[in-house]
Amino acid sequence: MEISLKYLPGGRAVASGNVMAQSDLDLKEAVLKEDLKFYFMNPCEKYRARRQIPWKLALQILKILMVTTQLIFFGLSNQLVVSFKEENTIAFKHLFLKGYSGVDEDDYSCSIYTQQDAYDSIFYVINQYRQLKNISLGTLGYEHEGSGLKICKQQYKKGTMLTSNDTVNIDVSTETECIFLKPQELAGKNAELKQNSSFFSLEFYRLIQVEISFKLKGIALQTIHARELPDCYAFQNTITFNNRAHSGKIKIYFDSDTDIQECKDWHIFSSVLQKNAQYILVFDGFVILSCFASLILCTRSIVLALRLQKRFVNFFLEKYKRRVCHADRLEFINGWYVLVIISDVMTIIGSILKMEIKAKNLTSYDVCSILLGTSTLFVWVGVIRYLGYFQTYNVLILTMQASLPKVLRFCCCAGMIYLGYTFCGWIVLGPYHEKFEDLNTVAECLFSLVNGDDMFATFAQIQQKSTLVWVFSRLYLYSFISLFIYMILSLFIALITDSYDTIKKYQQSGFPVTDLHEFLKDHGSIRYGKEQTSMPFICCCRRLVGCF
Repeated sequence: MEISLKYLPGGRAVASGNVMAQSDLDLKEAVLKEDLKFYFMNPCEKYRARRQIPWKLALQILKILMVTTQLIFFGLSNQLVVSFKEENTIAFKHLFLKGYSGVDEDDYSCSIYTQQDAYDSIFYVINQYRQLKNISLGTLGYEHEGSGLKICKQQYKKGTMLTSNDTVNIDVSTETECIFLKPQELAGKNAELKQNSSFFSLEFYRLIQVEISFKLKGIALQTIHARELPDCYAFQNTITFNNRAHSGKIKIYFDSDTDIQECKDWHIFSSVLQKNAQYILVFDGFVILSCFASLILCTRSIVLALRLQKRFVNFFLEKYKRRVCHADRLEFINGWYVLVIISDVMTIIGSILKMEIKAKNLTSYDVCSILLGTSTLFVWVGVIRYLGYFQTYNVLILTMQASLPKVLRFCCCAGMIYLGYTFCGWIVLGPYHEKFEDLNTVAECLFSLVNGDDMFATFAQIQQKSTLVWVFSRLYLYSFISLFIYMILSLFIALITDSYDTIKKYQQSGFPVTDLHEFLKDHGSIRYGKEQTSMPFICCCRRLVGCF
């Protein structure tokens, strides 16, 4: 090549360097396009392109089966725990509550209306506790030899009250007095002396409440029939005679807190139970290993994606002198991998807790249930990712992604109106309607009305003691139902429908092209030296729509 300038070896070297730099840039671009195209392939296309076996796909399918099976086993075991707690609570109410009918009255168990009923109910609890081992049908016993009944009465300080001339002279500060009764002290004459003490002379006009608390222990033998080792339970029972209202009606509340404890010394002569427990522990170990492998693979994929994103951003800045938009950066962050990682972490922690529970070293059933239940939910939601390779199923995912920001903004605005109606209904209708007595109940009632449930009962149960409140309740309910069902709910559905129509339109005419798509548009199919062979997996047969 002739140069019109003087012979300058340095000049020729500079020109030659520019050509080499351009060549390196083109080579870097070609390699980057190949890596990008491979990254955005589905598992079947990756196998056909580079013979890369879809380990993550196979592992996710295996993990779904294992995690679901594990959850079923734990759910059946947990069901025995729940039924044992509920049945014991019902048994306690029949044992210790005098005249209990078997049906609770609203939020309390039963109620009494005379002083004699109050004394009879308190002494009935004491007598039943004293002869518990002789009358109970279950495997119940006292916590230990030093345990007993703790009876506390809370009342206003001394005063006088004459209702005939509306005279009240009382100190509103309260005092609490307690007495502790052991089972040994309740035998024979000692029981009569205790029950005739001045402690049980109640002045009902200043009595606030009487609280009786005691601890019992029990063993759940029904787990043996399910080939599981038995659990030991500690029941903290509290019976409260509530007289705060001083309305002539004392409400009796029964509360039982159950704590599952490790059986200290048990000997069960059955090799089947021991082997069954060992098999389940081994299975849980395999679940942990599969989740740990999935966690490593998904974390590795995210790290590689971030590196590829950095390469693309740097190259784009180097060649085109501008930054990559935020939407293109997010294309590299696979949200499904993040979901799988969260699911794997929760499954691993939940499986460890389950193994400890199975070995009777821990009793955290609630924490384990939340972890395993949520992780199984995420695992099954993650299946949608593979269904998304089919165009028909992908409409659901794309519609959810497109409508989510608009739906969230709409819910924020609608939530303000909903909260306004909640507070208004609570303060105005609370004294006249049982569904508006507290904020939580009001919110649940209004949500039911939005879904068209229990409408007539909500209208009919309003008390007609105040004409003004009754008229207000009609305006309140009619305006809420008209606003939320006919307007807000219709707009909510319209937002999702609009997103669906947009996605269908994009599928027909093409999606908006971003810098990343434009960068890869001119890049043709990648050809590799090795000739493609048939895939040994059924799901990865040659289809244009990919595989699941």
